[in-house]
Amino acid sequence: MEKKKYYMTTAIAYASGKPHIGNTYEIVLADSIARFKRAQGYDVFFQTGTDEHGQKIELKAKEAGVTPQQFVDAAAGEIKRIWDLMNTSYDKFIRTTDDYHEIQVQKIFKKLYEKGDIYKGYYEGMYCTPCESFFTESQLVDGKCPDCGRPVTPAREEAYFFKMSKYADRLIEHINTHPEFIQPVSRKNEMMNNFLLPGLQDLCVSRTSFTWGIPVDFDPKHVTYVWLDALTNYITGVGYDCGGEGTEQFKKDWPADLHLIGKDIIRFHTIYWPIFLMALDLPLPKQVFGHPWLLQGDGKMSKSKGNVLYADELVDFFGVDAVRYFVLHEMPFENDGVISWELMVERLNSDLANTLGNLVNRTISMSNKYFGGEVRSTGVFEPVDEELKQVALDTPKKIAAKMEELRVADAITEIFTLFKRCNKYIDETMPWALAKDETKKDRLAEVLYNLVESIAIGAELLEAFMPETSEKILAQLNAQKRGLDAMDAYGQHESGSRVTEKPEILFARLDMKEVLDKVEKLHPPVEEAEDKASGDENETGAENQEEAVIDIEPKAEITFDDFEKLQFQVGEIIACEEVKKSRKLLCSQVKIGSQVKQIVSGIKAHYTAQEMVGKKVMVLVNLKPAKLAGIVSEGMLLCAEDENGELALMTPEKPMPSGAEIC
Repeated sequence: MEKKKYYMTTAIAYASGKPHIGNTYEIVLADSIARFKRAQGYDVFFQTGTDEHGQKIELKAKEAGVTPQQFVDAAAGEIKRIWDLMNTSYDKFIRTTDDYHEIQVQKIFKKLYEKGDIYKGYYEGMYCTPCESFFTESQLVDGKCPDCGRPVTPAREEAYFFKMSKYADRLIEHINTHPEFIQPVSRKNEMMNNFLLPGLQDLCVSRTSFTWGIPVDFDPKHVTYVWLDALTNYITGVGYDCGGEGTEQFKKDWPADLHLIGKDIIRFHTIYWPIFLMALDLPLPKQVFGHPWLLQGDGKMSKSKGNVLYADELVDFFGVDAVRYFVLHEMPFENDGVISWELMVERLNSDLANTLGNLVNRTISMSNKYFGGEVRSTGVFEPVDEELKQVALDTPKKIAAKMEELRVADAITEIFTLFKRCNKYIDETMPWALAKDETKKDRLAEVLYNLVESIAIGAELLEAFMPETSEKILAQLNAQKRGLDAMDAYGQHESGSRVTEKPEILFARLDMKEVLDKVEKLHPPVEEAEDKASGDENETGAENQEEAVIDIEPKAEITFDDFEKLQFQVGEIIACEEVKKSRKLLCSQVKIGSQVKQIVSGIKAHYTAQEMVGKKVMVLVNLKPAKLAGIVSEGMLLCAEDENGELALMTPEKPMPSGAEIC
């Protein structure tokens, strides 16, 4: 029977420098999905690559004293090196400087122009160079780019535009009739409410203020603007030919089954890209998944703080599979995840070294100690066996269900639930005690067989997420892979087989202080390094400076009775959206105990609507309702503000249930 196809892509990485671990997370996430789909029997084609044109790269190349092509060749090589280091199984690495891609982009541009979907005009607005995006004044947030928060500059130039509004109604209908198209649902709501329903503006698709791009062949002073160039890689990479037949691969693989992208570029993939495809009379991708971000535990990654984390450095400390495990396991489905050196060490020691590594080591060691390495089933069952067997048989089905929804972190959790159950089984059966009674030798053999069988199931399921570890465990157990479709029966491990004589340590425990000391030597804060290099004689004084403080104008004293009138509780934000026609306001639905209150807050410049969802916050509950921008607000979220006007939501130090009283 012919395999069912599955074509998936990542966003193509911008070739402006070395990708940090937050960038690398996406390729590892995509790889886990691709590997699992292959294990399910799909004919997978997994594409990734690099986006290599634009003004930012032209400027960086000039600063580096090289040509733009030389610059992107080096950057693309570094990105590919990191992707390969992380053991990702992509089938194609496309570059937007590839000849065949550039030819097709020119043909696409010309076709859309001749069709009347593209026209020439002038663009005048505020331009963000890092994002390569134009914005109107009303779209700016506090006068800065709404996407990255950086400064923008006025710009006016001749440009070609795409008539977005021509296809808007058709796209809205598609989104409404295909609820699976944009995932998670919160991303869909954001696109509909903030962009499509208010009305689309025509999109600038060419530039004349720089030259590093694909020339418009019928008007060479223009180069194709980033999104019409970059997004089309998803079709050119599988053999699309504009105006021609296209390759057999294109006919087989398109439409894509999954575009996996970061939440920051969801607009381009769920609005611009579908509309381009409609204009080309091509079917739309089946699903676009906007994953959350992986953030530093002590704030946003910053070279000046010396806290940027790179995959290759993490691998040097922890190994490839430990890094893969962390970024996949720690990333929630919708909300941002957090990474830090401390968290990495904790997870390696608890989950990988203890729960998994110690389990495999103990099982193999006991098999060698008590039976010379032989693993055999004797049929001496006891009731305690049944729960372990059931967990082992249920786990493949649970993982398949989680992966179908792209809930990768939850899938890994299910595997480790099985490993934890195996550890509990050892405590329940106490093999060391059975070994002291010769009459219970067959029972001991059955216990160890059950452990090997259950671990082998878990290890094979682990392959999509930690491929090298999976292979090592199966080899040490001398267990054959059975395939996902054959995991419906327990006891398939060959009775009488032998485990390895000496178990390999899968993950060695690490000392937290030693790791952090090495990290500090490897990455001293830039400020500290500069002080030492300059031989600053005032070093002692600098060390003794107190942490910055803020004094504010005191208010009139109140009595305890006044304070008693205020009701503060912990609330959980379950939904949030931007307030239309407002630059500052977000409207949150806050669950407080069994009630849900609507609270409007002027924090749009500091938090996105997506970031708000899932947060536990401190709420002034009994504030008299008031209307802000025409919307009723039923309380107040508490924030701290520094001298620069930066806000931070007040959140509980420890996990607290929704509705907990703050007193």
